[in-house]
Amino acid sequence: MTPSSRVRVLSTRPVNPAGDHVLLWMVATRRTADNYALDHALAEAKRLRRPLLVLEALRAGYPYASARFHQFAVEGMADQRRAFAAAGIRYLPYVEPEAGVGRGLLEALSERACLVVTDRTPAFFLGKMVAAAAARSPVRFVDVDSIGLLPLSAHGRAWPSAATFRRHFQRTWPTHADAPAQDPLAGNHGPAAVVEPALLARWPMADALLDAPSGVSRLVGGPAAVASARGGSEEAGRRLTRFVTQRLGRYPDRNHPDEDVASGLSPWLHFGHLSAHAVFRAVTAGTGWSTASLGAAAGSREGYWGLDPAREGFLDELVTWRELAHGFTDHVPDAERYETLPDWARATLATHAGDERPHRYDLAALEAGRTFDPLWNAAQTQLRRDGIIHNYLRMLWGKKVLEWSASPQEAWSTLVTLNHRYALDGRDPNSTAGIAWCFGRFDRPWFPERPVFGTIRYMTSDSTKKKLRLKQWFARYS
Repeated sequence: MTPSSRVRVLSTRPVNPAGDHVLLWMVATRRTADNYALDHALAEAKRLRRPLLVLEALRAGYPYASARFHQFAVEGMADQRRAFAAAGIRYLPYVEPEAGVGRGLLEALSERACLVVTDRTPAFFLGKMVAAAAARSPVRFVDVDSIGLLPLSAHGRAWPSAATFRRHFQRTWPTHADAPAQDPLAGNHGPAAVVEPALLARWPMADALLDAPSGVSRLVGGPAAVASARGGSEEAGRRLTRFVTQRLGRYPDRNHPDEDVASGLSPWLHFGHLSAHAVFRAVTAGTGWSTASLGAAAGSREGYWGLDPAREGFLDELVTWRELAHGFTDHVPDAERYETLPDWARATLATHAGDERPHRYDLAALEAGRTFDPLWNAAQTQLRRDGIIHNYLRMLWGKKVLEWSASPQEAWSTLVTLNHRYALDGRDPNSTAGIAWCFGRFDRPWFPERPVFGTIRYMTSDSTKKKLRLKQWFARYS
């Protein structure tokens, strides 16, 4: 049973017991395992003795839409189709052929539904889209939170730092240490839902596109798909296994690009193809871990989980930093605005806004990686080519744009644009938090005070090159 802390009623209109189906609308949690929304929808279908109908749709006109993101999402939809077909559950994969053509599909399916279940997310425009759909729904409409180990409802507030959230998490999480079903599609689900032929004629499903995902390039332009990163839960599972078996033991060396031990899982987490619960389960497997292993809730970065340093370090990234970012975005409207930075950070940047910039670049030069700094150019090349930047270098990448822009506001806009246009995990609270950290969010003032930065934490390419092992990485992207 899905915990009540995960379920939120967005429309109190009554459930229609005479409806044809229970409708699950997949928005951000796009997977068939470790999915509280799917668990809840299946339980409601069983209770009401109605089939489950699943809609997974992809819009054409969303901000930063591109073949890069479309293909990754469509590859995931192909995995979904196989899994639901094997379970005998009707699945509707809809990809808009052009912006606005899909308008009315959700409402048409809702009119014949007992109730609508969707997934909760504060990311990008999706939360506002779900709220608007709930307001129009003719039946009960709920969203279900599968984002992290701690439900968003248990965050309580937007925490100002990792340390403060870590203490809250450690005190709170043991009462929420449940997990979604690993194989919710097992068993007999009865007859599949029936969809009117006229509806499918008006909104044809994208089965042909799922068979050949590269065809999305005919629908959207922008950055091309990343050939080395296939979307979907099946690929996510393979990468998770590779990380746990080949890289996790060396995770303390993650800051060195040449070591290549970072998990690389953030795109699949962002697209909902992979669950934090599944990652947690894989990381703790074989260790004998249980909640009895937990240490004191003292807010320490190490020692809480009762695991070795590599696992402790990785779980702090997966849980503390990722869930801190999602909780902040859930509690702070329009968290991608510069004005949501801490007062002290905006004040020190305003004080130094008129400082001389020894180098200044516009968006076009930065996007192309045409600066005097070869290390920064290589990081930008990795972003354009592979849709990622090595985690440590991503911090330097952001700090240098702040240093090279006419104003901190311009730097913020540039970084959001580059991140959201190219990063496979862009448009996500976690990657936006990485940008905001470069401007002081979740950080503190650092001294001495410097030109341009004020008391914002300072980084240089020269010191980074001295600290890190990156010869092979640099040769690949320079």
